[in-house]
Amino acid sequence: MRRAGDDTAIRGAGRRESRRPVPPGGPACTPALVTTSPSPNPWIAYRAPPPNARVRLLCFPYAGGAASLYRGWADGMPSEIEVLPVQPPGRESRLREPSLRDMGSLADALEHGLAAELDRGPYALFGHSLGALSAYELARRRRDAGRPEPVHLLVSAHSAPQLPWEDEPLHDMPSDRFRERLRELQGTPAEVLDHPELMELVEPMLRADFQLNETYRHRPGPPLICPITAFGGVGDEDVPRRKLEPWAELTRGPFRLETIAGGHFFLHTPGPRAELLRQIAEILHRA
Repeated sequence: MRRAGDDTAIRGAGRRESRRPVPPGGPACTPALVTTSPSPNPWIAYRAPPPNARVRLLCFPYAGGAASLYRGWADGMPSEIEVLPVQPPGRESRLREPSLRDMGSLADALEHGLAAELDRGPYALFGHSLGALSAYELARRRRDAGRPEPVHLLVSAHSAPQLPWEDEPLHDMPSDRFRERLRELQGTPAEVLDHPELMELVEPMLRADFQLNETYRHRPGPPLICPITAFGGVGDEDVPRRKLEPWAELTRGPFRLETIAGGHFFLHTPGPRAELLRQIAEILHRA
């Protein structure tokens, strides 16, 4: 992913998601097609509330991903934290619903669909890559509506949203060129690209996710009050420290930046994922 002042060539959508969506499931799987059990709230999947939870952690998936990314995270958290994986439309249990194509509509839908969860008490927001942008825009919607902000906003592997960016738009390419470009970017599993019926299922969601990123423009406004912590992979060439540091400008509260071993998808590796969960638990214990 290239931004103004960054001439690094794009090598793959699955590895470069500073503002680039990730094809289904990131580098190794297709969670967007996994079936999930029904939930009273379609925006939440894999709910397993601990009896003594003090704060809820809503987790937003990267582009092309789904709530199953966070399945099992509750096992790595203390009982004071309830993990709520967020399920956007167009994937898994919501596969038959149309995906949303602009961040404004997604943020409005998140605010409405998650209102009951957000108004129940203290909550925090975590998002990886595109999920970080979704979480940030939801926090802004809450602030603008006069509702409580999260006790902490945790963003991972996404450049600060106010930074300029430059890239070739993919979301409106003809189908043949779109799939060819996905193959060139080396982010979509070959078994998906080589399976016409599977691509027919996931292509609309992929295009919508690309469009979310490619049409996003940061709206000027007052900074949030809640603390922000930004996480980045030590080896993430697309989202280095210099692209994470400007998140500090978006809050009047404390800001910290943490780097974790691994690349853009460090949260898929057991050791780095455990370290991420440890740090999140420590942050929320003090919230």
